[in-house]
Amino acid sequence: MGVVKYIDELKKEDLKGKRVLLRLDLNAPILDGEVVDTYRLERIIPTIDFLREKEARTIIISHCAGMESSTLLPMLDYLRGFFPVDFCPTYFTPESIDKLLQLEDKGVLLFENIRVNEGEEKNDEEFAKKLSQMADIYVNDAFPESHRRYASIVSLPKFLPHYAGLVMKEEIEHLSKALTPERPFVFVLGGAKFEVKFPLIKKYLEKADFVFVGGAIANDLFKEKGFEVGLSLLSLDLPTIKEIIKNTKLIMPVDVTVRRPDDTAKIKAPDKVLSDEYIADVGPETIEKLEELLSTTKTVVWNGPLGKYRKGFRDKSEHLAEIIAKLTEKGKMESIVGGGDTLAAINMKKLNHKFSFISTGGGAMMDYLVNETLPGIEALEK
Repeated sequence: MGVVKYIDELKKEDLKGKRVLLRLDLNAPILDGEVVDTYRLERIIPTIDFLREKEARTIIISHCAGMESSTLLPMLDYLRGFFPVDFCPTYFTPESIDKLLQLEDKGVLLFENIRVNEGEEKNDEEFAKKLSQMADIYVNDAFPESHRRYASIVSLPKFLPHYAGLVMKEEIEHLSKALTPERPFVFVLGGAKFEVKFPLIKKYLEKADFVFVGGAIANDLFKEKGFEVGLSLLSLDLPTIKEIIKNTKLIMPVDVTVRRPDDTAKIKAPDKVLSDEYIADVGPETIEKLEELLSTTKTVVWNGPLGKYRKGFRDKSEHLAEIIAKLTEKGKMESIVGGGDTLAAINMKKLNHKFSFISTGGGAMMDYLVNETLPGIEALEK
């Protein structure tokens, strides 16, 4: 394996007049045709600014996969608030060739959602080769997509000189701190899909001092303990969890918020849930215990909400965000956080700049923490 080269190693003479194919992740929540959460888009602006300063010709390819939008036009409008951007709705057509030929030094051209090409998700090398003919250099700054074996992530670097962008550099530098953290080290994991998060729990029960498990994945642990979980969300494809349930480093909620049949909420002990109720969040005593634990912690990694965030059970996750932000601000801990609803909790409380690092990736962050690399990173090393 080689070493990842970063775009900021290049000088103006390396980039002036060169066509740079920049793979970004411009996926963002859209409401009424407008971007409503710009955090991920804000993060990629420095990479584009860097290329423009060096007078490169920047060709952006990205995807959008949300229910709200299958087009990058709302993201185009956002980017135009920073610099002029041209747009091409098609690939490998006379129109696209013309746009590429017209692109000038410092110019930026955004292509439509790359997933309109079936070769992308199929990781078709011929498709990747055609993409490579559009440019002189390839840059991957799409960390949230780099756990996927797609053509523009893993095959495209085979055909062009390749570099990682500034977002990718930040992600690798900060997430690698969780691999050799300052102790005591606590991993806080929430959200759903135990089968996806099981490797993370298993690995960090070895690496961390404590692993706190909340959110829907805690329901699987309660069930394994023999507790009634009622109508609570459970994982469909459950790995064997007997080996972790008795681990003394594993911390589970000591109280939970349940939703009752009459739509009221009640705080209960985890073993007191009734068959017609469901667990919607952790309880206040759990948050108190977490705050106590984190007060002596030097490194915390947090991924995933503690409750059914999109169903309105937000206050416990938001309270946790405030606790971690306060301890980070006081210089007492290194805090690394990520995951869509985790970021929503942070945004809701306007705490974005009060953490040591906020990852742009959810699934990619988890995969990196488990495997200590990603397919997209490995492709840049070759």
